[in-house]
Amino acid sequence: MSRSLRIALAQFDFPVGAIAANAARIGRMIAQARDEYSADVVLFPELALCGYPPEDLLLRPAFVAQCAQAMQALAREVHGIVALVGWPEQDGDALFNAVAVLRDGKIEASVRKRELPNYAVFDERRHFSTDPDPAAGVFEVSGVPLGVLVCEDLWYPAPLAAAAQQGAALVLVANASPFEHDKPARRDALLAQRTAESGVALAYLNLVGGQDELVFDGGSLLADADGRVHPPARAFEEHWLLADFDAATRRFTPVAWPSESDRSRAALSWRALVRGTADYVRKNGFSRVLLGLSGGVDSAMVLAIAVDALGAENVTAVRLPSRYTSGLSNDLAAEQASALGVSLHTLAIEAPFAAYLDTLAPLFAGHAPDVTEENLQSRCRGALMMALANKFGGLLLTTGNKSEYAVGYATIYGDMCGGYAPIKDVYKSDVFALCRWRNTQGDGERIPEAVIARAPSAELREGQTDQDSLPPYEVLDALLERHIEGGADAQELIDAGFDAAIVQRVLRLVRLGEWKRRQGAPGPKVSRLAFGRERRYPITSGWS
Repeated sequence: MSRSLRIALAQFDFPVGAIAANAARIGRMIAQARDEYSADVVLFPELALCGYPPEDLLLRPAFVAQCAQAMQALAREVHGIVALVGWPEQDGDALFNAVAVLRDGKIEASVRKRELPNYAVFDERRHFSTDPDPAAGVFEVSGVPLGVLVCEDLWYPAPLAAAAQQGAALVLVANASPFEHDKPARRDALLAQRTAESGVALAYLNLVGGQDELVFDGGSLLADADGRVHPPARAFEEHWLLADFDAATRRFTPVAWPSESDRSRAALSWRALVRGTADYVRKNGFSRVLLGLSGGVDSAMVLAIAVDALGAENVTAVRLPSRYTSGLSNDLAAEQASALGVSLHTLAIEAPFAAYLDTLAPLFAGHAPDVTEENLQSRCRGALMMALANKFGGLLLTTGNKSEYAVGYATIYGDMCGGYAPIKDVYKSDVFALCRWRNTQGDGERIPEAVIARAPSAELREGQTDQDSLPPYEVLDALLERHIEGGADAQELIDAGFDAAIVQRVLRLVRLGEWKRRQGAPGPKVSRLAFGRERRYPITSGWS
């Protein structure tokens, strides 16, 4: 096995449901890999033909049938190269998450995923079956035995061991693995472990792009059979990745492999938020966004993300001052909009707020002002922003963070109005950290330092700050992360040193906020456990 194989990995975005467009693009790319890059084999991501995750589209027979027709047509065009394409394969009454091996104008084989994830954001057992007698999926290209695995299969030792037992020198892994904090390091360690166990080299290709609440980071990897893991491909970007594989040494020589320059938590998280926002907006038919710019750090961060994602010319900011809005807030909003080149408008809410109060006055007589009047201000803003979105087009972005969503410190039909929530999975403490990181990237102060430094406030009453209603964010976020991501209950939090009264109060707020979160806009997942499809708690529950 002295032959050197050229491997092409297609780290690209294949949108969910776009079967015809994906098939056409895959066909062009197969020809490009063969004719321009002289590749012997080209690998596409998991379920590239239909996009990942297709969810209950897989329950539609016409959808699955169209995938089969597209794959058959695609196979007929493949000559002079071996192409590995992810698809949903129907076999009788069973549906499999599979990778088709295309060669010489036909589907030579279809390698089926063995390990179906059914945790966190994954629900594959709802849609797919496992083969009761799975083949290892080993085939030869120019005399070199290759194997194929699908995503989760690599996280278990048996599938790779089976391929090694059948003589595979190299295993290609097709993935659709969503981004979350610290996952890149776990992938590195996994590949090093699997190559050490098996003596087989690995080429790990990951999907890139945003799909609803998920963001796929790419970050594809090569691992030599001796355990050396090469630097990952640049994340959140589409790239052709090329490498030559020496079958004798079972090592790779990267040929075209743009490597990731900054794998810090802040860098990858920011780029995940930007990619998720850009793809959600464009894939849903929008070209422009708008948001309320308050002069606070959350809306300032969302504005910077939107500009990075879509360009300043496609972003509109609106100030909505009330009788409680400080001059500093107005000034800081204007300063940031000017610095970023964003169009800024001002709509004072005093008149609609006063009209609401006058209308309600007969029924509110004898009742002291409370949170009701505070929420009315937020709802005035929400109604005005939705009116602008309706009249002029564009997707309204909401600006709430994970800390606020967790404890219900957000107004339903008010500041929660909108179609996408770019920072809903970012704790307030991380908002500050990410804003400071973004300001160090060499293109100026994207978020005014005065915005980052000031005490957070909803400015819905005189002299209000967030800490009037909530524990300090460094305490709140540490508690929430242990409870939400870590699963710690009240006693475990108290044992860890948190004040018992604060624990009981915060956990009660988390429970009470579930109904609001169910109605909230989607936003990009960046943590290990995000609200939404990943955390499905009942609204009505007697358990505490």
